[in-house]
Parts: sequence; structure tokens; C-alpha cells
Amino acid sequence: MPYRDEVGLLRVLKLRFVGKLLAVSVCLLSLAGAGAVVAQTAKPAQTTTQPAQTPAQAPAQTGDQPAQGGAQPAQNTQPASDGKAQPAPNAQQPAGGATQPAQNAAAPTQNAAQANDATIAADAGQSQTAEQLATAGKELQRLKDLVGKASDDDIALAELKVQVDAVAKQIISTSIATRPRLDEIKARLTELGDPPGEGQPPEADIVTSERKRLLAERGEINALTGEAESLSVQATKLSNGITATRRALFSNTLLKNTDVSFEMFDEALSATINETKVLSRSTTSWLTFVWNYKRIPLLTALFLSICAALIFLVGSNRLFSPYIHHDKSDEEPSYFRRLSVAFWSTLIPTLSTAAFAVSSFLFLRSFNVLRSDITPIIAIALAVTVVGFFVTTLANAVLSPKDSRWRLVRVSDRGANVLLITIFAMVLVNGLDYLFGGISEALGSPVVLTVVKSFIASVVIGLIIIASAWIKPTLKRDEPFDAPGRPWPRIVSIGLMLTGAALIIAAATGYVGLSRFIATQIIITGAILVMMYIGFLTGKAVSRQGAFAETAAGRYLERRHKLEQVGLDQVGLAAGLSIYALVALFFIPLILLQWGFQVADIESWTYRAITEIKIGTITISLMGIMAGILFFALGYVVTRWVQRWIDGNIMARSRVDAGVRNSIRTGIGYVGVGLACLIGLSAAGIDLSNLALVAGALSLGVGFGLQNIVSNFVSGLILLVERPFKVGDWIVSGTTEGFVKRISVRATEIETFQHQSIMMPNSLLINASVGNWTHRNKLGRSEIAVTVTYASEPRRIMDLLAEIAGAHPMVLKNPSPTVGFTAFGEDRMTFELRIYVADVLTGGGVRNDLRVTIYERFRDEGIGAPFPVKIEDVPVENQTGIESHEPETVGEPKGATSADERAAASKKEAASAAPLDEENEQEGGKRRASSRRSNPNR
Repeated sequence: MPYRDEVGLLRVLKLRFVGKLLAVSVCLLSLAGAGAVVAQTAKPAQTTTQPAQTPAQAPAQTGDQPAQGGAQPAQNTQPASDGKAQPAPNAQQPAGGATQPAQNAAAPTQNAAQANDATIAADAGQSQTAEQLATAGKELQRLKDLVGKASDDDIALAELKVQVDAVAKQIISTSIATRPRLDEIKARLTELGDPPGEGQPPEADIVTSERKRLLAERGEINALTGEAESLSVQATKLSNGITATRRALFSNTLLKNTDVSFEMFDEALSATINETKVLSRSTTSWLTFVWNYKRIPLLTALFLSICAALIFLVGSNRLFSPYIHHDKSDEEPSYFRRLSVAFWSTLIPTLSTAAFAVSSFLFLRSFNVLRSDITPIIAIALAVTVVGFFVTTLANAVLSPKDSRWRLVRVSDRGANVLLITIFAMVLVNGLDYLFGGISEALGSPVVLTVVKSFIASVVIGLIIIASAWIKPTLKRDEPFDAPGRPWPRIVSIGLMLTGAALIIAAATGYVGLSRFIATQIIITGAILVMMYIGFLTGKAVSRQGAFAETAAGRYLERRHKLEQVGLDQVGLAAGLSIYALVALFFIPLILLQWGFQVADIESWTYRAITEIKIGTITISLMGIMAGILFFALGYVVTRWVQRWIDGNIMARSRVDAGVRNSIRTGIGYVGVGLACLIGLSAAGIDLSNLALVAGALSLGVGFGLQNIVSNFVSGLILLVERPFKVGDWIVSGTTEGFVKRISVRATEIETFQHQSIMMPNSLLINASVGNWTHRNKLGRSEIAVTVTYASEPRRIMDLLAEIAGAHPMVLKNPSPTVGFTAFGEDRMTFELRIYVADVLTGGGVRNDLRVTIYERFRDEGIGAPFPVKIEDVPVENQTGIESHEPETVGEPKGATSADERAAASKKEAASAAPLDEENEQEGGKRRASSRRSNPNR
């Protein structure tokens, strides 16, 4: 009966809840390998035929040459220049006549041999193609017969559809393999041309025979192609028929109406009594037989199962303890922490439980402890246990009724406990329904018993959902978790009541299968969707900027590998994407299995997704792309290892110059990365011959005026790879000075100190010298020139300058500031204070502070008083400029002996020099800007 099939289908889905998921991963790998084998098998033997020479190149030969020569004349004819056939010379000419070269006599024989070999190879290829098509036709007929026999078995139909699709793909591959030979035949027929018409000179016999042979071969290939197309159409129709049959089977199973009456319940009651007796008798006899005759295998299987349970339990607790247990010391865990604990505390224990159930079942089967009627009962019991454990654990992780700090939804403590009890009750009822249904089928009980059980389960679940609409779990934002709680929002309560009523009405009107299916999806699919939602939220929280550094893994990486915040954010982004992929790959197949799809369907879709994604005429293989990336990464790692090994073991011991070592290391890197790219492209399925066309087009473009663009492009690649400067660096190139804002493959954007953006072509930065103030670090040196009169004490001046520099908080102590006595002037001495700052960008402010401090300190010390001290900032390399373009002098005027006289002279000199100070200051500013541009090392 259809309803029996529906019950069996849904029960088997529950039975293989975990086993099918494990089968998906195994089958993916097997299909990937099988796809390559099928593709290799479907490839026919390639036959190449060397075209025979044209009539103008070689004459046709119709007879064999006599062994002795001139006994029999040759019957060959050769077209003459006047269009008439001339008799060919005999094999042996008189001594005084002209002789034909031996090569001309042997050429027709060689052409005939080549044509014969081509014919044999073509016949072999066509025979192989015909055999492949015949085999495919027989396989297609066999599958068609199997489809007719399994018209009511959804699992068998799913597996048959996969086989039919594989046969169809093989047929298409066989048909495509004949196209190259067909193209060769067409090209050769074009070279031979049409047969001569009436009144035209006859063509050589070898040309006529070759044309006939090619036409016959083309006809055979066309016949094979037609046969392949016919088989392909049959395979497509069969595949579509299987899909339609499965769709109709699923619809009929769900929409099958059963007559609900009191007689049905009376019959079910009688069947229940009989089933209980049969179950008790079967279980007792099995246990007695196993204990008496298979006691050691039973105890061994139980012992191994217990060991497996301990391994999974202890291993998960030791490895994932921080992720699956609540930290009691954490008073206010973050939302990310709560999400992470809820997700992993559900997934990891569920996987451990599923692994324990599968291992226990396998142990019992491997030791031949299970009997044929007991095996499905044990399997369905283990599957129901795993599913119930998953849903209950998830509900407990989300609601956290015992600890409100880790609760993901804002509900009251009482509401969380009531909701957990409600969910557990629905899971228990649904699980018992599937368990009793499995027992009924294993014992061969009447179908009416399964119908009544499903009817009761659907009604009970509907009543539980209606009762949950009256729960008061919600809270306001400012209410504590121990508050009484408030009712559901009206839309939620109405939705719950309508859902429960719909289940009861569907079951009461006879649609028991539909009601049972909806109840199962509410529980199982709802739990899976909640788990997916939590997983996606966890991935989003992990990938948020700065979030990964707060995790235990982030703190470990920061402590162990000294990763900075940027690196931790990148690792967090990768971890978030990995969680997304894990959630999608793990839970989407489970949802598909719940909704009636089979493992074979998922395997087929996955295989197509990773091997042949078609966009128009382009076919993309995700497996090939991943293989290419893997090979490139492997080649890159090997290249870096070879670089370090050669540099640290060979060149370091040979005392090779540092420049030569760097060149060799860079060259090895370029060659290794280039080879890794080629290997990766080949592994990804990209035809390298197509790159030759691209290179040819680029070369042509370069020849027609794209030299500058290509030069800038290549220069940009060099800048991006070598990184002589990066975004944010302070560089100087020619008359351009500023900060790098953006590096593209064509130009580099530089922002000057006046906030002007300059787009500098990359070729200029490659070909010209570039100074980088912040290449490896931002450490910089600044100089301050100080001039004093000869009346001052030089050592005192040097001590004061060093003391002033050492007292500034932004001047580095290592390297320490230094003072140099740099020059003697006509009436002054020049000193230079050299300081180091951690950030060269702050050098201007530090120099300004030091100038003010030097002036105030010199004034208080009375050095050169009452004359002002002139301080100028100049580079060391421009010391000659100090002497030639010197500012207003600082010294004592001649003839001033007393303090009053010196003060008067100072006032007079300051008044006379005031108009010149402004000009000198402007000139000094220009000179300083020029010195910064011309001195990258300053």
C-alpha cells in the first residue's frame, strides 16, 4: 500500500539521520574519483591519419613493379601540362634514355601504405565507439527494466536516476569523441575537391579510392552519431520519467486519505496486543540465543561500545571543554561567547553521540550478534536516541533554564523551563511514534497499527503546540529573568494555535501521513534551522573586527605567534567563513533528507556542483580550482623553503656577497612562484595554449603603442611584489614629496604636504631614485644648527645642548643625541645638535620645542648676552651653505667692553638688521625645503 511505503520512507529517513550524512562525505570523494575514471574510459582512441598527397604531387600507381625491371611496363599515368595523360616511364629504361628517380617510384607505395594504416586505425576507432554505444544501450535497457520493477521504492529510484545520468553522460562523451575525426574527414574532402565532371581529365585512382573511403567513413560516423543521439534521448526521457515518478510517489504518500473510524481503532487495538506478544517472544528468544551461544561476542561488542562511549565523552570534554561548558566565573558573558558556547555545546556532543551510536551498531553487526528481525529495531532506537538528544541539547543550550546569564533569548526563568518541557514532550512523542512504527514493520504488523500510532502522535503534538500558545515566557527589556513573564505576542500565539489545530484537523480528516510529516518537520527541521541560525550568528560574531582577539584561540595565537590586531582580524575572518561553510555543508543536507530527498540526489548535485558548473559555453570545475590553489600554495611554500635553505646553508657558508645573495634569492623566488602558477593553472584545467594567444595579443598591442601602459603595468606589479614603499610611507622622488595614498598597477597616488594629490606613473618610480623616510620603521634623525660668538665656552655649549636634548620626552635615548662642533666662522662658532625621534613625522614639532628651549636656556645662562642667539635648522651635508648663505651673525660687536655698551650696540644692530631678518628667514625656509627634497637620508 502507498501508506506503507510512506511510513517506511519517513522511518528510514530517521534511521539514517546520521549514517546518511557520513555517507555524503564518503560518496563525494568516491564520485570525484569515479568521474575521472569515467571520463578516461569514455575517451576513445585517437586516430590520426596522414593525408595522402594530391594528384599534383604524386602519380597513382595501379600495378606492381616487376622484380627484374623492364619485363612489364608500368601502367601509371601522369597528368601532363597540356592536359593529356602521358604514359609513365617503364621501371627500367634503356641505358641511353632518361631514368626516373627511385623516390618517385616509391612515393605512391608509401601513400598507399599510409592510407591503409589510416583506414585500419579509423576502423578500430569506429569499432570501439560502436562497442561503447552497444554497451550503453544494453545498460540503458537494464536500468529501464529496474525502474519498472522499483516504481514504488523512492530510495531505489534515486539510485537508478544517478546511474541513468551517468550512462547519458557517457553516451554524450562517446558522441563528442567522434567529432575530431569527422572534422578531419571534412577537411580532407575539401582538399581533394569534387570529382571531375564530363569532359574533364580523369583523376588518379588513388584519389578516387581515398574519396570513397572517406565518404564511407563519414557515413559510418554519422550513423554512430545518430545512434548516440537516439540513446541520449532515451536516457533523458528515462531520467525525467524517474523524477516524475518520485514526485508523484511523494505527493501520493503525503496526500493519501485514510478512513478514520472506530473500527480502525478496534483493529489497531487487537494488532497492538498481538504485536506486544510477538515482540516479547522475539526479544526473549534473541536474548536467550545470544546469551547461550554468542555470549563472548555480545560481551565483546558491549565492551567495545562502552570504550567508544568513554573515548568520545572524555575526548570531547578534554579537547573542547572551553567551548561546551559554561564558565561560572564569567559574570556577564558577551553575546558572542554565549553564541559560541550554544553552538559548539550542541554540535560536538551530538556528533559524539552519533559516533557512539554508529560504532555500537557496527560492533554488534560485525560480531554477528544481531538477528534479521532485531537489527531494524536496534537501528531505529539508536537513530531516535541521537535525534532526541540533538533537539533536547539544542533547546537546553538556547534557553539555558538553569543559568540565565548564558540564555540566548530573553525569556523568564519559568518560561524557559516550561518551553524546555514542551519541546522535550514533542520530541518524545515523535520519537516514540517512529520507534513503534519501526517495530511494527520489523515484526510485520498490520499497517492500520502504524496509522493509528501516527494519528495519536499527530493529535498529541497538535495539543502540545496549542497549549504552548498560553505560555507566558516573554520579558521587557528592564525586567529581570526571575520575573513572572508575559504572554506571547498576539501573532505568535495565534500562529501556534492555528498550527496545532491544523495538525489535529489533518489527522482527523484522514490525512494522517501529511499530519505526521508536518509534525516531524516542525520538530526536526525547526531544530536544524535554529542550529543554522546560531551557527551563522557565531560566524558573523567571530569575523567582526576585534572579536577574534577576545577568544581563547585568538589569545593563544597572539601569545604563541606574536600576531598583531590586523593578523588576528584576518584569522577571525577566515574562521567566520569556515563556520559559514561548516554550517551550510553539514545542515543543508540534513534538511534535504528530511524533506524526502535521498543521499543519491545529494551526491549527484554535489558532484555536479564541484565538477561542472556551466555558464553558457564555459564549464567551471570547483574541484579543479581548489586543486589548482592547493598546488600553487604547495609550490609557494616549497619555493620559500628552498630560498631559505639555499641562503642559510649554501651561500652563507660560501661567504657570498650580500647583494649577490639577495639577487639569487629573489631569482629563485620568481622562478619558483612562476612554476607554481603554471602548475596551479594546469591543475585548475586551464589550457596553457590559450595563454599564448593572450601573450601574442599583448605583444601586438605593445608593438602598436602600448609600451608606456605595459611598462607602468609591469612596474606596478614590481612595486606591489617588492614593496619598496607602502601606503602611508613618506617618500621623496625628484621634486615630489608626500605620503603614499594608493598603489595601483598603473600609477601611484602621492599626497603632498599641501594636500595635493599627484598621480605618478609607476615606471618613474621604478626608473628613478626614491627616498623613503618610513621604509622599515619611522625612526628619523633631525639636526639643529646653533651659532654663538667666540666669547662662549665650546664645551659648555655642547653640554647645554646635550642636556636640553636629553630632557625632551620625544627625543630617543638610544640612539642618544649628539652635539658636534661643525665650523669656524669669521666672528662665530657653529654647533650642530643631532637628535633621533621614534616617528619622523613628529620631527618638526620636536625641533620647534628644542629651538625655544635653547633660546630660553641660553638667555638665562647669559651666553653671548645681550646679543640674541640665532638658531637655524640645516642638514649636515649643507654646511657649506651655512657659511655662504649665513643668517644674521650672533656675536659681540667689536669695541664693546661693558654691558651697557654691548646692550646699546645690540639694539642698534638689531634695528639695522630687522629688514634683513625677514628676507633671510624666507630664504632659509626655501633652503630647508630644498634640503629635505635633496636629502632622503636626513
